[in-house]
Amino acid sequence: MANGSFTGLVRDVEKAGRYLGQALRLMVGQPDYEVYVAHAKSVHPDRPVMSYEAFFHERQQARYGSRTGRCC
Repeated sequence: MANGSFTGLVRDVEKAGRYLGQALRLMVGQPDYEVYVAHAKSVHPDRPVMSYEAFFHERQQARYGSRTGRCC
């Protein structure tokens, strides 16, 4: 196998891994942080970008925080 073929294979596997990770996060309702950062920088350049921890907490609150007294 030529080195260029191996490099292309590695790149394809990495890309597939990113897509799989993004799909799994979306399945459980967790948006992709990198997508948020790109959006925040392009649409709201005057606002600070949340850290990953702040982003994760905000998304968890948005998804589960409003369901007081309920299990599901």
